Amino acid sequence: MTVFRTRSGAVRGRRTARDPGVVVLRGIPYAAPPFGADRFRAPRPAAAWDGIRDCAAFGPVAPQSAQLPGAPGWSPGDEDVLSLNIWTPGGVGDALPVLVWIHGGAYVFGSSAQPDFDGTALAGHGLVVVTLNYRLGFEGFGHVPPVGGESCPDNRGLLDQIAALEWVRDHIPAFGGAVGNVTVAGQSSGATSVACLMAMDRARGLFRRAIAHSAVNSCASPESAARTTREVAAAAGVPATYDGLVSASPGDLVDASDAVADGYRRDPGSGSRHYDPAIYGPVADGDTLPLDPLTAFAARPAADVDLLVCHTTEEYWLLDAVGSSAKITTEEQLAVFAEDFRLPASLLDGYRTLMPGAPVLDVYLAVYGDMLFGEYSSRLAESHAGAGGRAFLSRFARQRGGRGEPVRAWHCADIPFAFGNLDEESVHFLVGGPPASVDHDLSRRMMRAWADFAETGDPGWPPVSGSTGAVRIWDTAGGDSGGAWERFRTGWRGAGLPLLAP
Repeated sequence: MTVFRTRSGAVRGRRTARDPGVVVLRGIPYAAPPFGADRFRAPRPAAAWDGIRDCAAFGPVAPQSAQLPGAPGWSPGDEDVLSLNIWTPGGVGDALPVLVWIHGGAYVFGSSAQPDFDGTALAGHGLVVVTLNYRLGFEGFGHVPPVGGESCPDNRGLLDQIAALEWVRDHIPAFGGAVGNVTVAGQSSGATSVACLMAMDRARGLFRRAIAHSAVNSCASPESAARTTREVAAAAGVPATYDGLVSASPGDLVDASDAVADGYRRDPGSGSRHYDPAIYGPVADGDTLPLDPLTAFAARPAADVDLLVCHTTEEYWLLDAVGSSAKITTEEQLAVFAEDFRLPASLLDGYRTLMPGAPVLDVYLAVYGDMLFGEYSSRLAESHAGAGGRAFLSRFARQRGGRGEPVRAWHCADIPFAFGNLDEESVHFLVGGPPASVDHDLSRRMMRAWADFAETGDPGWPPVSGSTGAVRIWDTAGGDSGGAWERFRTGWRGAGLPLLAP
């Protein structure tokens, strides 16, 4: 066992069985429990402690209804949910690059305890890896009306992430990390969180580089956030006021949020929310988050932050496979989908031309996945580069054949490769079973790119220049399977990309 001394108190970690050169510490509080008098408030610093805190177990996860493979669920009564974990190959006196990971999960589920986020392999590449929990769902992203002239901030989940980064700034040297060389990284809603942090004044100076995998095109307006609050309050049976909402337990608001989302899912006439009703997201409130990230990158560039972007080439097939997306199987349904998102017929025609003979469902999945993830992520990189920042773009195109349908290059499949956790049984659904040698080789290359980017700002290929530049294709096979995706972008350039509000 190894003891590290921080400003808050001493903590004890353990060498990992997988790599004895790496020490892991789990469940370190970076902020006070956000409940009781602190519920719906900005995070406050965690209390210091006496003696040595044994950091063997992950901290409690944020309130949610999900139960993910290999990860703990939320238990009512768990309140100390703002904790982080550290994997380090170093100690005091070292100055290793730091990678801080923000998990995804549509802003309503997930945690740092998921096995695919184990930082051992990445730490073995010379990084100090930090993963964290933050408030989700209504607790983290629900709009709470003012009370007694005092406002509860929107984007509490983002403020939690900033608090974690501030903790890293203040404490990471004790674990061998370099304060001036921090990279913040995330996937899906975690990636959009990263983009939001780049746009937030409160996060300035807390990180030098950013990695965003499959950023999701979803940012709420104050009006849409207020509407969601009214709907969730009604489902919970309480007034849509501070007093009404605080009277509902965290579990009540989780159940009410699920009920609201399920109502949209069951109603084909409910507009754009019907297709995948993720009802929460960052709120562009003009205060904590001035603008949605894509607009902010052009209007308020963070040119001093290097950005590495990746997306998968078949993002939305995962959401169809797990049943979270509407089934669109007829031309009539596809036309309604296009109308709900105000997509021109020419865009659908372009996809049909590029996907000859494809069923309607596949055309829908391709269009929706690109609108939500692929095209949006690509534009984040290009917008950042166009504003004078350094941005690198990559695509994950690895597929795997076998019995039945091939395992696609779908949402989340890239993360076990980037973390080096392919042998973890809980990720085999994502990657198509136990890995082959070519998969391990791809994983080593992706980890090396992350480690090099975190250390030097250079992942190993040229940056984007304006709207052009090299794109790294991550695949186990040769050919241009990922590069071919570029043809689908023509239609979006002509049609424009709608910015979506949850």
